[in-house]
Amino acid sequence: MNDFARLLHASAPHPEHAAALRLYGRFVGDWDAEITAFGPDGRSHTAPGEIHFGWVLEGRAVQDVWIIPRPAGSAAFPIAGNWYGTTLRVYDPAMDAWRISWFDPGRRVFRQQIGRPRGEDIVQEGTTESGELTRWSFTEITGDSFRWRGEVKPATAVDWRLMVEVRARRRTG
Repeated sequence: MNDFARLLHASAPHPEHAAALRLYGRFVGDWDAEITAFGPDGRSHTAPGEIHFGWVLEGRAVQDVWIIPRPAGSAAFPIAGNWYGTTLRVYDPAMDAWRISWFDPGRRVFRQQIGRPRGEDIVQEGTTESGELTRWSFTEITGDSFRWRGEVKPATAVDWRLMVEVRARRRTG
Protein backbone atom coordinates (compact mmCIF):
# COMPACT_ATOMS: atom_id res chain seq x y z
CA MET A 1 0.00 0.00 0.00
CA ASN A 2 1.43 3.40 -0.90
CA ASP A 3 1.70 6.20 1.69
CA PHE A 4 -1.47 7.97 0.52
CA ALA A 5 -3.66 4.87 0.90
CA ARG A 6 -1.97 3.94 4.20
CA LEU A 7 -2.51 7.43 5.61
CA LEU A 8 -6.10 7.73 4.36
CA HIS A 9 -7.39 4.39 5.65
CA ALA A 10 -7.95 3.55 9.31
CA SER A 11 -8.72 0.25 10.98
CA ALA A 12 -11.23 1.49 13.56
CA PRO A 13 -13.14 4.56 14.75
CA HIS A 14 -11.15 7.22 16.58
CA PRO A 15 -11.70 6.74 20.33
CA GLU A 16 -12.62 10.40 20.93
CA HIS A 17 -16.13 9.99 19.47
CA ALA A 18 -16.30 6.21 18.96
CA ALA A 19 -19.95 5.87 19.99
CA ALA A 20 -21.17 8.60 17.63
CA LEU A 21 -18.96 7.29 14.82
CA ARG A 22 -20.77 3.95 14.91
CA LEU A 23 -23.85 5.55 13.30
CA TYR A 24 -22.24 5.05 9.88
CA GLY A 25 -19.40 2.84 11.09
CA ARG A 26 -21.75 -0.13 11.27
CA PHE A 27 -21.72 -0.15 7.46
CA VAL A 28 -17.94 -0.63 7.18
CA GLY A 29 -17.38 -3.53 4.80
CA ASP A 30 -18.45 -4.67 1.36
CA TRP A 31 -22.04 -4.84 0.12
CA ASP A 32 -23.90 -6.18 -2.89
CA ALA A 33 -26.85 -4.06 -3.92
CA GLU A 34 -29.98 -4.10 -6.02
CA ILE A 35 -30.70 -0.59 -7.27
CA THR A 36 -34.03 0.57 -8.66
CA ALA A 37 -34.28 3.99 -10.32
CA PHE A 38 -37.69 5.62 -10.78
CA GLY A 39 -38.40 8.08 -13.57
CA PRO A 40 -40.85 10.99 -13.23
CA ASP A 41 -43.08 9.19 -15.75
CA GLY A 42 -43.44 6.13 -13.49
CA ARG A 43 -40.93 3.95 -15.34
CA SER A 44 -38.41 2.03 -13.26
CA HIS A 45 -35.24 0.08 -13.93
CA THR A 46 -33.33 -2.29 -11.65
CA ALA A 47 -29.66 -3.28 -11.84
CA PRO A 48 -27.01 -4.81 -9.56
CA GLY A 49 -24.35 -2.70 -7.91
CA GLU A 50 -21.83 -2.69 -5.10
CA ILE A 51 -21.03 -0.47 -2.14
CA HIS A 52 -17.84 -0.38 -0.05
CA PHE A 53 -17.52 1.47 3.29
CA GLY A 54 -14.32 2.07 5.27
CA TRP A 55 -12.81 4.08 8.10
CA VAL A 56 -10.62 7.00 6.98
CA LEU A 57 -8.77 10.04 8.38
CA GLU A 58 -7.54 8.44 11.61
CA GLY A 59 -10.96 6.84 12.07
CA ARG A 60 -12.65 10.25 12.33
CA ALA A 61 -14.73 9.71 9.18
CA VAL A 62 -16.41 7.01 7.10
CA GLN A 63 -15.91 6.96 3.35
CA ASP A 64 -17.79 4.84 0.86
CA VAL A 65 -17.74 4.05 -2.85
CA TRP A 66 -20.97 3.29 -4.74
CA ILE A 67 -20.66 1.54 -8.10
CA ILE A 68 -23.81 1.13 -10.17
CA PRO A 69 -24.22 -0.90 -12.27
CA ARG A 70 -21.75 -3.65 -11.62
CA PRO A 71 -19.36 -4.19 -13.25
CA ALA A 72 -18.15 -0.62 -13.62
CA GLY A 73 -18.09 0.43 -17.25
CA SER A 74 -21.28 -1.48 -18.10
CA ALA A 75 -23.87 -0.02 -20.43
CA ALA A 76 -25.62 3.08 -19.09
CA PHE A 77 -28.06 2.45 -16.24
CA PRO A 78 -31.40 3.83 -17.49
CA ILE A 79 -33.01 6.76 -15.65
CA ALA A 80 -30.31 7.38 -12.99
CA GLY A 81 -27.16 6.90 -15.07
CA ASN A 82 -24.06 5.00 -13.96
CA TRP A 83 -22.65 5.82 -10.52
CA TYR A 84 -19.00 5.64 -9.61
CA GLY A 85 -18.87 8.00 -6.69
CA THR A 86 -17.76 8.42 -3.13
CA THR A 87 -19.22 9.87 0.04
CA LEU A 88 -17.18 11.34 2.87
CA ARG A 89 -19.11 11.31 6.16
CA VAL A 90 -17.55 13.32 8.99
CA TYR A 91 -19.04 13.53 12.47
CA ASP A 92 -19.19 17.15 13.77
CA PRO A 93 -19.50 17.10 17.58
CA ALA A 94 -20.31 20.83 17.68
CA MET A 95 -23.64 20.14 15.95
CA ASP A 96 -23.97 16.48 16.99
CA ALA A 97 -24.56 15.58 13.35
CA TRP A 98 -22.68 14.39 10.29
CA ARG A 99 -21.39 16.59 7.48
CA ILE A 100 -21.76 14.60 4.28
CA SER A 101 -20.29 15.21 0.84
CA TRP A 102 -21.10 13.04 -2.19
CA PHE A 103 -18.93 13.23 -5.30
CA ASP A 104 -19.74 11.51 -8.59
CA PRO A 105 -17.41 13.12 -11.13
CA GLY A 106 -18.55 10.98 -14.07
CA ARG A 107 -22.11 12.28 -13.78
CA ARG A 108 -20.97 15.66 -12.39
CA VAL A 109 -23.21 15.23 -9.34
CA PHE A 110 -22.02 16.80 -6.09
CA ARG A 111 -24.14 17.00 -2.93
CA GLN A 112 -23.76 18.39 0.57
CA GLN A 113 -26.02 17.08 3.30
CA ILE A 114 -26.41 16.89 7.07
CA GLY A 115 -27.07 13.42 8.49
CA ARG A 116 -28.68 12.48 11.80
CA PRO A 117 -30.29 9.46 13.38
CA ARG A 118 -34.08 9.51 13.27
CA GLY A 119 -35.38 6.70 15.44
CA GLU A 120 -33.83 3.50 14.07
CA ASP A 121 -33.09 5.19 10.71
CA ILE A 122 -30.51 7.66 9.41
CA VAL A 123 -31.75 10.67 7.44
CA GLN A 124 -29.53 12.98 5.40
CA GLU A 125 -30.93 16.26 4.12
CA GLY A 126 -29.59 18.89 1.79
CA THR A 127 -30.31 21.15 -1.17
CA THR A 128 -29.20 20.90 -4.81
CA GLU A 129 -27.68 23.77 -6.77
CA SER A 130 -31.13 24.42 -8.31
CA GLY A 131 -32.86 24.65 -4.92
CA GLU A 132 -34.43 21.18 -4.79
CA LEU A 133 -34.46 19.55 -1.38
CA THR A 134 -32.78 16.15 -1.11
CA ARG A 135 -33.43 13.44 1.44
CA TRP A 136 -31.36 10.26 1.53
CA SER A 137 -32.41 7.71 4.13
CA PHE A 138 -30.97 4.47 5.49
CA THR A 139 -33.82 2.32 6.81
CA GLU A 140 -34.47 -1.31 7.74
CA ILE A 141 -30.89 -1.47 9.03
CA THR A 142 -29.64 -4.84 10.31
CA GLY A 143 -26.15 -6.26 10.71
CA ASP A 144 -26.20 -7.63 7.18
CA SER A 145 -28.66 -5.48 5.22
CA PHE A 146 -30.12 -2.02 4.75
CA ARG A 147 -32.47 -0.11 2.50
CA TRP A 148 -31.43 3.28 1.11
CA ARG A 149 -33.82 5.74 -0.50
CA GLY A 150 -32.92 8.86 -2.47
CA GLU A 151 -35.73 11.40 -2.68
CA VAL A 152 -36.07 14.90 -4.11
CA LYS A 153 -38.58 17.68 -3.55
CA PRO A 154 -38.58 20.66 -5.93
CA ALA A 155 -38.94 24.00 -4.17
CA THR A 156 -42.51 24.42 -5.46
CA ALA A 157 -43.65 20.83 -4.78
CA VAL A 158 -45.65 19.54 -1.85
CA ASP A 159 -44.56 15.90 -1.94
CA TRP A 160 -41.23 14.08 -2.07
CA ARG A 161 -40.49 12.01 -5.19
CA LEU A 162 -38.62 8.72 -4.84
CA MET A 163 -35.78 8.67 -7.36
CA VAL A 164 -33.67 5.69 -6.28
CA GLU A 165 -34.07 2.77 -3.90
CA VAL A 166 -31.20 0.48 -2.94
CA ARG A 167 -31.45 -2.83 -1.12
CA ALA A 168 -28.01 -3.83 0.12
CA ARG A 169 -26.77 -7.10 1.59
CA ARG A 170 -23.37 -7.49 3.29
CA ARG A 171 -20.94 -9.75 1.46
CA THR A 172 -19.84 -12.81 3.36
CA GLY A 173 -16.52 -14.61 3.22
